Amino acid sequence: MDEILIEEIVKRVKETLANSKETSNIIPIEASGRHIHLSKENVEILFGKGYKLKEKKELSQPGQYQCMERATLIGPKGVIENVAILGPERGKTQVEVSKTDARQLGINPPVRDSGDLKGSETVYIATEKAVVEARESVIVAKRHIHMNNEDAIRFNVKDKDTVNVRVKSDRPVVFEDVVIRVSDKYKLSMHIDFDEANASSFKNGMVAEIIS
Repeated sequence: MDEILIEEIVKRVKETLANSKETSNIIPIEASGRHIHLSKENVEILFGKGYKLKEKKELSQPGQYQCMERATLIGPKGVIENVAILGPERGKTQVEVSKTDARQLGINPPVRDSGDLKGSETVYIATEKAVVEARESVIVAKRHIHMNNEDAIRFNVKDKDTVNVRVKSDRPVVFEDVVIRVSDKYKLSMHIDFDEANASSFKNGMVAEIIS
């Protein structure tokens, strides 16, 4: 089947699960690979003055998208090429990697919520045009669940709560300390990184439930 068609089918299945009364406690899961959020300043350094990132495809969260552009991460011990850049631009550059990626680069980023960058790791970001030193930019993203206010009422949680979640798979896993993020801009989805995805035998369409 065409890759775009498969993505659309998976998207519709997730929406059906999220909205079904019979599965009101079910949360769709997405695995997030390494990626970069760039500031406007760093976009212009890496791609040229006045450059605008080009949207490739929409992501599950409204207003978020994967860009056509890619970049290379350079650490003290290694390099990771062809890293996705996500839009739109942010106030400060943020790089999200897994612990496995971090070992390859030779850095030790903290496990943090998005945007909590003070004292985080530093890495170089390179394109064919330029290289920037992204100081205090690298984190391992804390696993989290996006939801809107209606979802929060349904699950009896509030923004910044932490919960325990059971992943439904052929290799069931309970993830603890999962952060709740609530905004009417969000769409219901749990985000884990590739290390966590591998541990739980992740497949597209996999779901989870809050157990405590």
